[in-house]
Amino acid sequence: MDAAPSLLTEMPDPQFVMSPEGHRIATYTWGDPDAEPVLCVHGFSSSCRDNWVSTGWVRDLTRAGFRVVGVDQRGHGASDKPHDPRDYSMDALVGDLHIVLDTYLIDAVRYAGYSLGARVGWQFAVDAPGRVTRAVLGGIPDGRPLARLQLEQARAYADDGTPVEDQVTRNYITLAERVASNDLRALVALGEGMRQGDADPDPENPPLQPILFATGSEDAILERSRGLAAATPNGTFVEIPDRHHFNTPGSRVLRAEAVEFFQAG
Repeated sequence: MDAAPSLLTEMPDPQFVMSPEGHRIATYTWGDPDAEPVLCVHGFSSSCRDNWVSTGWVRDLTRAGFRVVGVDQRGHGASDKPHDPRDYSMDALVGDLHIVLDTYLIDAVRYAGYSLGARVGWQFAVDAPGRVTRAVLGGIPDGRPLARLQLEQARAYADDGTPVEDQVTRNYITLAERVASNDLRALVALGEGMRQGDADPDPENPPLQPILFATGSEDAILERSRGLAAATPNGTFVEIPDRHHFNTPGSRVLRAEAVEFFQAG
């Protein structure tokens, strides 16, 4: 029996790598260990399972002959979930990816990232051009991530259930609570940590590798994502029809575009 359909739902046991601060980062692998690797990095309040397995990415990439390495970013999934905002700097998130590749003895990868994972991927490609050969960056914001999250309201809700008045903050909390394993305090700390330091993608210093930018036609950040693509020397842009920010990863159009892009180089 063909085992491929199980790749739509099954997760291997996580393999943990350790960050410099001592946080465990959960990783997963699928496919032939000798095949060309694709590193998949999920978005805010999501996980490797939610972003890449349940949506069919792992299935399609392995069918196309790639090895997939997935990561639960710190604060998510089976990884440790510290509550200190200082643990969520861009340098820390990028540093975790270096440790993952070093642990798996992988020099360079194709990179697939969505939302927060795309933002981290932009920086990873800029900071370590030798480790990323090409990247698909989906739903990448061009402003400070989670900037509209009202931190005090979110903290009060997490601590004692105080009702949240701000609609955007309520939306983020709803997003976070849809995954039972999420730790709201950790995600609030991430929102605060990402505001510190140089968290914005810099269009004056874009990645130089081939980059495919992809954003849903109903996503509020569509034009800003398109602008980042225009600022990237080897960037191309694809608009995913009839998709908003939260359901774009499940688009068959996006998966097909990504597989074709990865096979091209």
